[in-house]
Amino acid sequence: MIGYPHQLISLASEIDLDSSIAAIEIQNLKSQDVIYLGENHDNPEHHQRQLAIIERLQGNSNNNNIDLAIALEMFQRPFQPILDRYIAQEIDEAQLKEQTEYDTRWGFDWEFYAPIFRYARKQHIPLIALNTPTEITSKVAQTGIDSLKGDDFRYIPPRNEIKLDNMEYKQNIAKIYLQHIEKGQGNSQDLDNFFAAQVLWDETMAEAIALYHQNNPESQIVVLVGKAHVMNDYAIPDRVKRRIEDKSFRDTIKLL
Repeated sequence: MIGYPHQLISLASEIDLDSSIAAIEIQNLKSQDVIYLGENHDNPEHHQRQLAIIERLQGNSNNNNIDLAIALEMFQRPFQPILDRYIAQEIDEAQLKEQTEYDTRWGFDWEFYAPIFRYARKQHIPLIALNTPTEITSKVAQTGIDSLKGDDFRYIPPRNEIKLDNMEYKQNIAKIYLQHIEKGQGNSQDLDNFFAAQVLWDETMAEAIALYHQNNPESQIVVLVGKAHVMNDYAIPDRVKRRIEDKSFRDTIKLL
């Protein structure tokens, strides 16, 4: 059993669901409240392995009366009702893509993720929109976290829950920021604002995961998110745990 706190695990390049290794992997995951599957967004093999893990976990869930949910970085939180309508079969896949503004707000090849969405719909697995609205992260990147007011906080955590005090994180972000500046990329001309925008992504996604866990304590949440958001002590998993008082809470990070 993988216990509290979380462990960081790298999967082999292939998952053979009939192998004894795969069986052990899935057995270890059965007791976890949250499973983070850290991906490279543009790697189709990562998404194939995500689906393989989800299918096996869903089979175990059916046998153990555990509800599975899939949390998704690629959808922003205002679009949660659209994900709900898709799972309820009230809209089709084309409408899901269009109404969530997927191409402009995410943009990676739809077919990387579509088999996961289709499987979730077939199995009635809830999809959870995790991410910060683009309009809010852009505002923070340009004018700072303290420029947010009123309705800006509708889909993000309160200001006092956005923790900007990890200097190791800021130092790492500074390297990325300088690369953006050298290439003339991005919409922020201030390191503090750039850093705050990065942290806001982690805090928003962490809040969405924690809220779902608190409202659905018997559910197991599989989180599909970029590796950078889960690899370090200052990333999403620790920000989720900061929000959850139950010390029996267990999670696992798997880098695909």
